[in-house]
This record gives sequence, C-alpha cells and structure tokens, in this order.
Amino acid sequence: MIAFFTVLRSRNELLFYFGLICLLIAVLILLIAKFSYVQINGANVWYKPFKFALSIGMFCWTMGWYTGYLELPEQVSIYSWTTIILLGFELFYITFQAARGQLSHYNVSSSLYTSLTAAMAFAAMGATLYTGYIGILFCTGEFPELPGYYLWAIRIGVFLFVIFAFEGAIIGANGSHSVGGSGDEDGIPLLNWSRKYGDLRIAHFVGMHALQVLPLMAYYLLRDIKLIIILGLVYGALALFCLIQALNSKPLLSFS
Repeated sequence: MIAFFTVLRSRNELLFYFGLICLLIAVLILLIAKFSYVQINGANVWYKPFKFALSIGMFCWTMGWYTGYLELPEQVSIYSWTTIILLGFELFYITFQAARGQLSHYNVSSSLYTSLTAAMAFAAMGATLYTGYIGILFCTGEFPELPGYYLWAIRIGVFLFVIFAFEGAIIGANGSHSVGGSGDEDGIPLLNWSRKYGDLRIAHFVGMHALQVLPLMAYYLLRDIKLIIILGLVYGALALFCLIQALNSKPLLSFS
C-alpha cells in the first residue's frame, strides 16, 4: 500500500496532495456529521460536502494516475493547477454553506448566492471540459507501454465521465436533483438517493465513475479490447437507464 502511494505521488504530485487533502476533509466532515443534527430538505447538511470531498479526492487521484502516462509535463501541470483551483473553489463553497446551514446548489435567494451557484457550475464545466481534453490526448498520443485494452478503457472512461458530468446541466435546469417530488428524507443511507422520486444524481454518479470502473476492470479482469468496448457500451447504457428512470419520476430503489 505504501508503495502504491509512493508511485501515485510520483506520477502527479500536485493532484496527489490535493486529492489527499480532499479525502482527509471527507473523513473530518463525516465525523462532524455524526454530531450535527442540522438538516436541509430532510438530510444532514454535512452529507453533501462529504460526498463532494470524497468524489473530488478520488477524481484527483485517478486523473493523477492517468496523467502520469502523458509525457507532457507543462500541460499536465497546467491541467493539475486548473483542476485544483476550480474544484477547490467548489468544495470550499459547498462546505462553507453547510457550516452555515444553508444551501449551496439551487440557492437563488439573493443575487450573490445566484452568482456563486453559477460560478460553481462554470467551475465544474471547466474542470470537465479540460478532462475531456486530456481524454483527447489519450486518443491522439502514442502509448506503446500501455496494453491496448487498458488504453481503450481509459479513453472510454474519460468520455463517459465527461458526458455524465454534463448531465449536471439537466439537474441545474430542473432546479433540483429530484423529479416528481421534493425532499431528501428516507433516502438510501449516506448516498441519500431518493427512494420515493426520480433522482438525477444516480445517473450522474454512475456515469462519472466509469472513469475508475472501466480501467480497473480492464487491468484486472477483461484483458481484451472488444470486451472493454462492449463493457463501455453496457456501462453507458446503464447510466442512461438511470437517467431515463429519474426523468420519468421513478426511483431506482423503492420501498416496495
């Protein structure tokens, strides 16, 4: 395990340390949540910053690993700093608002909050588009040291990540992650996905984590390009199914 972290740090030191900070913040927030009874829309106010800190930490370590294959140190450095600034701002604002017991997303109660909500959206879009550009580099560059099935898994994983990260625009346009009702009480533990209404966050989550799932499956199990392409299509179809289910006001998991 120590050897893994040593290699991860050597591949992209900037994203390694920022990811580590985010994961430590996630642990701290989870501890705070145990002693906090403040709720927004029926859910503990600290669950959202916990999920974002954990997700951003995993994303940074994942992209830190992948960018280690790119022999473009200047471009990788710019990408890393851009990611840190954009996602760091988003995480800070979400955590700050949670500490104040107020909404971060969908908060249009004042012109300031509306502007900050828009700024978060632009930050997420910027980080997503830049990650898409990294995916293009994996399509146009030469990587003779990488097995073809693993390289294709990275490519497909990045582009599924980009597509379903932009599904956040549907959530924003809807003004809520819920479809067919509102309120986050009695959701799935920790993830807090609704068991009563359609929940747009599920497709968002499933699609974005293709970034980790597909390369891991390729590296450890499906060592074949055709199988990885098929898996990518099936995985994308699963995320799309979750989206359609939510848009039709149907929960993925219900009480019945």
